[in-house]
Amino acid sequence: MTYETLGQSGLDYFPCSYEGSRLRFRGPRKQLRHEYVACLGGTETYGRFIETPFPALIEDKIGFETVNLGVVNAGPEAYLNEPGIIDLANRSEAIVLEITGAQNCSNRFYTVHPRRNDRFVHASDLMTTIFRDADFTEFHFTGHLLAELKQSAPDRFAMLVDELQSAWLGRMKTLLDKLTAPVTLLWMGENGPSDDMEATGRPQFITGSMIEQLRGMASDYAEVVFDPGPLRTEGMVFNPLEALAAGDLMGIDAHHHAARALTGPLSRHMPQT
Repeated sequence: MTYETLGQSGLDYFPCSYEGSRLRFRGPRKQLRHEYVACLGGTETYGRFIETPFPALIEDKIGFETVNLGVVNAGPEAYLNEPGIIDLANRSEAIVLEITGAQNCSNRFYTVHPRRNDRFVHASDLMTTIFRDADFTEFHFTGHLLAELKQSAPDRFAMLVDELQSAWLGRMKTLLDKLTAPVTLLWMGENGPSDDMEATGRPQFITGSMIEQLRGMASDYAEVVFDPGPLRTEGMVFNPLEALAAGDLMGIDAHHHAARALTGPLSRHMPQT
């Protein structure tokens, strides 16, 4: 049994793929013979540790098939490298696009893996020059990299954040240009978008002004602001070794909030019965 199948936690994600893509999605695989909604995004869309994530809840609420195309730790780059999935999304009646953090985008400082976007691949000459005291051979994940650089070089870290924001915004605009079906942008976080990043928290490094630049390119926008506090992991399925990872996600109630917030915008784009 692989990690992808059971997540070492008892949840079977029924991993599957779709024609023309090397990405692995949460199943069961959908046949998509009729009208459907496509959900693109990262870990929240995938629903790690969540038995019934918001894409499945949406399907029950609107009565149309919903395909979960979320990828754990994905940024927009994962989809821009997969034209087959963009085509699959464009054949839908409506698209949900989760707003993910900016840390998992290739940029002028570092490169991420084209499909596993949280994997740090290579530091550029610019990165090694500005952060000359860092040993980049020690890093394999973007989260570890950024946490260490923020602590060791806070005076230079702001330059890196600016670059991440610029790269993410450019990738998101490119992705929205390629998506021809109506798109609802989805924000999920403990706080709403703000230009004070410390107040916003997650999605990481995303500000309110960045969201405003994207809203005009989408048909709708749904905002889920929910902090369950100590009850965050209640009802989630994970083993003790996964407790920290589970505690960093939104939790079951947030997924129900997301499904309710998305029902109205998506229903406007679905065929009337």
